[in-house]
Amino acid sequence: MQTKPTYTSLVAVGDSFTEGMSDVLPDGSYRGWADLLAARMAAGTPGFRYANLAVRGKLIGQIVEEQVPLAAAMGADVITLVGGLNDTLRPKCDMPRVKALLTEAVERLAPACKQLVLMRSPGRQGPVLERFRPRMEELFVCVDDLATRHGALVVDLYGAPSLGDPRLWDVDRLHLTPEGHRRVAEAVWQALGHPPEDPEWHTPMPLTPPPGWTARRAADARFARQYLLPWIVRRLTGRSSGDGRPAKRPELLPYDGPVA
Repeated sequence: MQTKPTYTSLVAVGDSFTEGMSDVLPDGSYRGWADLLAARMAAGTPGFRYANLAVRGKLIGQIVEEQVPLAAAMGADVITLVGGLNDTLRPKCDMPRVKALLTEAVERLAPACKQLVLMRSPGRQGPVLERFRPRMEELFVCVDDLATRHGALVVDLYGAPSLGDPRLWDVDRLHLTPEGHRRVAEAVWQALGHPPEDPEWHTPMPLTPPPGWTARRAADARFARQYLLPWIVRRLTGRSSGDGRPAKRPELLPYDGPVA
């Protein structure tokens, strides 16, 4: 009989993916997969504590400098680390430096918790991301190597057919929808040894008729106007969407946050 794992605390480290962007609650705040995971873990563990240090737009160097020392000092049972993907999407990306910083993060976090969780981040199909895909895959090779060396778990979201579906991505084409975040939470939940609540999280959604040419062009125009152009401007001016923004849960405290 499988023994249900007991973890009493969780710290999430990373960028917008872990902050939970595009999974919007009625009050305008973001939930995301890490909050969903914390809620599940807390449901069966009285006094369960949770911190989420992730901030949108952060590069791996900022994560190492601003989040890793705090996470390491918290002494949590589980730490999740997802970072480096923002670096790979920059026109000028020093991949040896990115991998060295990710290595530093893992070397500091792995001894500071019972279980470190890394991820091969999901990636949708599309011409914009195709340009950066070799960098992404180079980063994921580094993730796999670090996990082997330091006893970390790797959740392979990149290889999950369901998460490549455009319907699981928000209109900004960079962040998952609520259903996408739910599937990620399920993937991490299972990786930690919990019994599946959705054994088919990685299974593609049922096929539906694709949108017509006019609808696709309208969506492309909206994406370029509302998201792509502002993103380019931030890159050119050296700004980030996370500048000056604090973490949403900076302290490791009992979790009773929203799940719906």
